[in-house]
Amino acid sequence: MKLFFHYCSYGFSNSYILGAEASDNGPVSSVDVSSAVETPRPMDAIIVDPGSMEKKTIETIENNNFNVRAVLITHEHLSHVRGLRTLKRIYNAEVFAVNQSIMEHNTTMVKDGDVINIAGFSFEVISIPGHSSDSVVYRCGGMLFTGDVLTAGLVGSTASAYGDATQMNNLRSRLLSLPGDYIVLPGHGPPSTLEAERRFNTDIFNYDQNRSKRHVFRLDI
Repeated sequence: MKLFFHYCSYGFSNSYILGAEASDNGPVSSVDVSSAVETPRPMDAIIVDPGSMEKKTIETIENNNFNVRAVLITHEHLSHVRGLRTLKRIYNAEVFAVNQSIMEHNTTMVKDGDVINIAGFSFEVISIPGHSSDSVVYRCGGMLFTGDVLTAGLVGSTASAYGDATQMNNLRSRLLSLPGDYIVLPGHGPPSTLEAERRFNTDIFNYDQNRSKRHVFRLDI
């Protein structure tokens, strides 16, 4: 397995390319007997959140002889999907998302608990609404592609106190409670680990502190 990270200039977001290696896909080449020229067989790949399809991203795909089989969308904010139109013009990739269509392209809809098996990879869909109604995390092996719901030291912004509570409750029960440690690959900012976020995430700490203060009642007589 190969994992490539790309920083998208639009929206300052992260895009990820997850590609199979030769050993994952079986034999790496075929031989044209007529010319005796060895032709490498493309390796399957998946893209998470194509915020933009820039030259460097395409070069990574082509230089590694990747066949883009699928696109996974963590949520439909523009900084995470803007590159989808360009991507679909170049590659015949299946798009997975909570919503029925993204950037005018029909998707294969997913929901909480679904498992996507494609290109030799297995992704579990974990729904964490709050930052947006369609926010999901994709768990693949020891990796969590978290979109905007969990980044290094922060959690996703929300529009209301209800959204805050919904997101935090789901983060605690669905993500932070996962046994062991995982690499956190967020939609913005540097990578982290789940254990680091359990221990040091300031947004989680501040939320707990503020909630405790709201539960203190004073009666002055």
